[in-house]
Amino acid sequence: MILLRSIPQAIARRRFSTNLTPLDAWIAQPKSLALTDTLTQTHLAHLYITLPTRDGTRGQPYQPPAQGTPLGYGHHLAFFHPRHPESALRPDGTDADFCPPEPFTRRMWASGTMQWNSTPGSALNVGDRAHAMSTIASVEKKGFDAANTHPMVFVKQRIEVTAQGRAEPSVVEERSHVYLASRGNRRDAREVSGLPRPDFSFTYKPSLTTLFRFSALTFNGHHIHLDKDYAQSSEGYPERLVHGPLTALMLLEVLQFYKPSLRLQAFEYRARNPVIVNRNSTIYGTLISKNKADMWCADDDGVVGMTGSVTFSQ
Repeated sequence: MILLRSIPQAIARRRFSTNLTPLDAWIAQPKSLALTDTLTQTHLAHLYITLPTRDGTRGQPYQPPAQGTPLGYGHHLAFFHPRHPESALRPDGTDADFCPPEPFTRRMWASGTMQWNSTPGSALNVGDRAHAMSTIASVEKKGFDAANTHPMVFVKQRIEVTAQGRAEPSVVEERSHVYLASRGNRRDAREVSGLPRPDFSFTYKPSLTTLFRFSALTFNGHHIHLDKDYAQSSEGYPERLVHGPLTALMLLEVLQFYKPSLRLQAFEYRARNPVIVNRNSTIYGTLISKNKADMWCADDDGVVGMTGSVTFSQ
């Protein structure tokens, strides 16, 4: 995904062998975040017009969300975001909730899962008042041996979304972020092999407007999506990056675009390479069994940005 700048091993040893106390203390502290939101028609209409699968430009008319109808799969991503004053954000524009202490300040969206409650009457609906309870499922340290100059901290967050008045969550999501301490630089794309022959595909080009709109929808001020100079000089990318959750959502959207009658049960995905703004992104899908689809996205050069799999019932 990225090539990290080299740090002399002696410096790396000194920096990471003597400064782990704050990190270990942070890991040991219990952490949770409770958020409440209303799944409003207006906010969802803004999401619909942002998604090329729903904006009315691909042969299917634009249909705004209707009150009381089931919330689209993955559309809870547009809600339940921390609201902090700008002064409380990290220097890169991200919120500090569930983020490890310095020097682990570079954040990347790595992977995630979603599970939908199949019990009748358990789905989230447009207009519902709902609660999201976030906790830390696990924290994993990688590359902290003395010879490694690029240690990483993987933080897996578990989010249970429950409609007001219900006892069981409608959606259980896990999202994993990786935090790094060193600045980034370019590296060759990671090759992804073994992908099946696609049954369908959908090409779109996420533009600067797309990134701005999705950042606004998700209250996400991360400079990596908005500031070209930051993306290049601090992160080592050629341009601004498309949001990981937007790409994950597009995998779900394209499956539903071609197979609208499916009842999704679970989704897992993993970021493979950065998805770059203003480059074509083609979402591919293959039905590998009667209740499972493999999904992935790739650019015009064949670089795979994300892979995922969805289980469902007909």
